[in-house]
Amino acid sequence: MIALSLLQTGLGLLSGSLVGFSLGLVGGGGSILAVPLMVYLVGVANPHVAIGTSAIAVAANAAVNLANHAREGNVKWQCAGVFAIAGVAGAFGGSILGKMLDGQRLLLFFALLMLVVGALMLRRRADDGDLQVVLNRSNFPSLAGLGLATGALSGFFGIGGGFLIVPSLMLATGMPILNAVGSSLVAVTAFGLTTAASYAYSGFVDWTLAVLFIVGGILGGLLGARFAKTLAGKRGALNRVFAGLIFAVAIYMIVKALSAI
Repeated sequence: MIALSLLQTGLGLLSGSLVGFSLGLVGGGGSILAVPLMVYLVGVANPHVAIGTSAIAVAANAAVNLANHAREGNVKWQCAGVFAIAGVAGAFGGSILGKMLDGQRLLLFFALLMLVVGALMLRRRADDGDLQVVLNRSNFPSLAGLGLATGALSGFFGIGGGFLIVPSLMLATGMPILNAVGSSLVAVTAFGLTTAASYAYSGFVDWTLAVLFIVGGILGGLLGARFAKTLAGKRGALNRVFAGLIFAVAIYMIVKALSAI
């Protein structure tokens, strides 16, 4: 447990708010900023603690958003359940591997993943798809296989992985993006809890900071969602700006990690 100073407490709340705001504003990708914010802004010295703590915040934010999508009927529960169950096994294995890796090397790989996230955010995603998608014998193997793979990445890096889960669900089943977004939150919540439990067992979670991130994320998410309605017509531009921010942070992390290795 880190003894947080008053400044770190404030920065923790601010960082959580920034993550929540970005999630509410552009609908994804924000959780990728949680680890670098914890390490470089709040000042968490151990990258493993940053990853374990961010996993809890990611799971909490996903659970809140899942409830909202469930009320709107956007969740394909059977498909999401198969994907999440397979992914939990992957997340558990990925988290074990992540803890075994040197912290600075892990941050370097994390930064490289951020470049991929930024590139994916620049791609326009189609809204069409089959609204009547159900779990069946033909899509079960794809759901299980892709769930296992994305869960492993999620556990390894301590991220929600929605940027990978959403296209994976669409590829496996042909469901529309709105259903994929809602259904992905089942997996994001499950992966986050699995990763957090693994890291917490090893003592790599700062619970005070996790609470600060969750509270800040809720407040920032509400504000981001309000702005999202106002700026709905500029969603493409917002994605480009946010992708640019991710690229900048990733490059900074790569330089810092290489200098420390």
